[in-house]
Amino acid sequence: MSDLPEFQVHVDQNRYLPEGGQEVHAIVTVESAGVAGAAPRAAEVIIIDTSGSMAMPDVKIVEARRAAMAAVDTLRDGVDFAVVAGSHEARMVFPPQPGMVAASERSREDAKALIRRLTPDGGTAIGSWLWLANHLFERNGAALRHAILLTDGKNQHESPQQLDTILGVCAGRFVCDCRGVGTDWEVAELRKIATALLGGVDIVADPAGLEADFREMTEAAMGKAVADVMLRVWIPQGARLRFVKQVAPTVVDLTGKRVDSGPQSGDYPTGSWGRESRDYHICVEVPPGEIGREMRAAWVKLVVPGAEERVLGTGNVLAEWTADEAKSTQLNQRVAHYTGQAELASAIQEGLRARRDGDEATATARLGRAVALAHESGNEATARLLRKVVDVMDPATGTVRLRKDVDKADEMSLDTRSTKTVRTRKEGA
Repeated sequence: MSDLPEFQVHVDQNRYLPEGGQEVHAIVTVESAGVAGAAPRAAEVIIIDTSGSMAMPDVKIVEARRAAMAAVDTLRDGVDFAVVAGSHEARMVFPPQPGMVAASERSREDAKALIRRLTPDGGTAIGSWLWLANHLFERNGAALRHAILLTDGKNQHESPQQLDTILGVCAGRFVCDCRGVGTDWEVAELRKIATALLGGVDIVADPAGLEADFREMTEAAMGKAVADVMLRVWIPQGARLRFVKQVAPTVVDLTGKRVDSGPQSGDYPTGSWGRESRDYHICVEVPPGEIGREMRAAWVKLVVPGAEERVLGTGNVLAEWTADEAKSTQLNQRVAHYTGQAELASAIQEGLRARRDGDEATATARLGRAVALAHESGNEATARLLRKVVDVMDPATGTVRLRKDVDKADEMSLDTRSTKTVRTRKEGA
């Protein structure tokens, strides 16, 4: 295992339950030390929207070309890469025929020469772009597979069902970070793609910001050290795993991504890891026990499945029944914090949806709740975004008034970044 980074798993919880209590919550923190030895074989596909709308205004295609070239320049020597142009169909840009080429001084210059020729034309069929990327990764066989997808519009030349089918094929094959440029794309659509492919999603309202953003995404991809890592959760007979959620650095519900891995255990995909830390919220419902009884409510492992399965770290979630009310009613600070952060994301998304639907009462209530949660948790970045959509009279109580004239980019920024969380204040975040 010397080729893998060092991982540490830490479980934070209140293990004590009252008599008859059944619900056990825990925050599982996973930390990776990053690349341990030689960098593993990696592959990168850069997907650029070249539909006709990228010329309206043409600064979008100009900056997209510049961003794609910056990503190519950031690739590590030897990383296999390809560039794909996306419209109502997917087209190879570099190399000209389907395949991938190792990054070198020569191949980077060849790729950039072809990227400079990209011109906007046609419609938008994002599923076809992902299908081609998946084909390239399959033929390549690299362990670490990452894609960047940029679009400025809605998926108008495919049905939602077609896109869902393709996402089902691509899920687990590669990680894809999605970016929307401008304000004519749909947050929910790109979030669905990013969630299915374990990537991030963000808005770049000003095309001038694309170059730095692409460089940052590529640098992060080049820092990954191990791919296809699973969070394996075992629970005892008679117990029920209610949910598994990533709660930092963003909220991602992994519950529906479960793949059975053995008796009473399931694997939840976490994608690729570099030098980083993530937190997961696990909730288990156990059969009620007698006062004084102790049990393991869950056994968590971080694993890389395969012919020779590798275990990167483990942790225990415990339960103990007590008559001491002070112990059983004490809220674990980190569990409470992340429960609030998950509610914050939901409140923002529900509030913005109600605002778009013209339901001002619901929008005010939900966005007010979001303001209160952001204030309570110290999530100042989200609080700033909320203040662009509502006038805040009292942040502690969530008393707000909807603003009449809201810039669309501000609304989309709040929606897109609603799932970004902060760590508890005691951790200095």
